[in-house]
Amino acid sequence: MSIHLILCGALWVLGASVTAMLPMRRQMVPGLALLIAAPVLIAWGFHAAGPVWGGLFLFAFGSMFRRPLVHLGRKALGLPTFDPRRLP
Repeated sequence: MSIHLILCGALWVLGASVTAMLPMRRQMVPGLALLIAAPVLIAWGFHAAGPVWGGLFLFAFGSMFRRPLVHLGRKALGLPTFDPRRLP
């Protein structure tokens, strides 16, 4: 695995950690940037390091963004989604 791939992944993880420490209302912009950057890094991981590392990158991405991915999946399938504004 190349040093560039390791450094890029480490920076992405640090960015994700910093984003997680922000208050919820300020997480949208950095979280969206990480969400957009992730497929590029995953594709790069598959190409540079092989399918095993690429699969691990994909698993890590799914683990970190499980709630937004579930929400988008439910919305795409036409299923009801959780709306915190509608709590009793």
